[in-house]
Amino acid sequence: MTQMPDAPFDTRAHYLALTARRRLYGGILMAVFVLLMVSGFLLADGRNAGGFWDGLPHILDFPADVVRDTIPRLNLLPGYLVKYFPALVETVNIAAVSTLLGTLGAMVLSLLATRGLARWPRLIPVFRRLMDLLRAVPEIVVALVLIFVLGGGPVPAMIAIALHTAGALGKLFSEVNENADLKPVEGLHSVGAKWLQRMWLGVVPQVSPNYLSYALMRFEINIRASAILGFVGAGGIGYELRNTMSWGQGKFDEAAAIFILLFLTIVVFDQLSGHVRHMMITSRSKGH
Repeated sequence: MTQMPDAPFDTRAHYLALTARRRLYGGILMAVFVLLMVSGFLLADGRNAGGFWDGLPHILDFPADVVRDTIPRLNLLPGYLVKYFPALVETVNIAAVSTLLGTLGAMVLSLLATRGLARWPRLIPVFRRLMDLLRAVPEIVVALVLIFVLGGGPVPAMIAIALHTAGALGKLFSEVNENADLKPVEGLHSVGAKWLQRMWLGVVPQVSPNYLSYALMRFEINIRASAILGFVGAGGIGYELRNTMSWGQGKFDEAAAIFILLFLTIVVFDQLSGHVRHMMITSRSKGH
């Protein structure tokens, strides 16, 4: 009995079928996404104090009020800049201390969560989920809880930003650690070095330029975060900005001075950190 040969496999038809199926799934996902966005917008607009479309024509009213209050009092602007400069220094200090503490915490967490380097390999998923949790919770939520417990001031803001920084930088540091050369670590281990010594002498010197680059970038973000947290009573220039804005017209010229201080500070630190990162990249390329 002769066996009938199998029908030839049509590669082109199979490819077209897969493409059509992929497009169908993509279209369904896009439709679901659009529906969620529209329903979320309608829900938020319905619960808002005023409708979004009704308030849209007034979006420039506040900047116009600020300009209207500031232009006749331009001669007072330098005095306001001096008046609020100490609050700006407090904001920068909050960002600097929280970045330093968060970077140190991120270094430890990233080393404990990197395969091949972890002190306790079975606990790697635990440390990774901890970093996920730290960066998933917004700083303002942690700051509000800490303000309720500790009272207002810069300490709650510093702790909240440091925790978020540890989670965010820990993820980046762990990716950098995975590219580190393990030969120095193995050499130190062969002569009896402990885990901390192996990390400090074998890994950190390799990855420290990347650590510093990410930490500087995070410092810029933390300056903005510390200013925002001032609105909830965490001190710094954000607290002063909230007070001037709450007074309404008549104080908007002082709010303009604070806006100028914040803008200049962010620009200056952005340029400084960019210059330092450029120098580091240049020195590393020359070294190679």
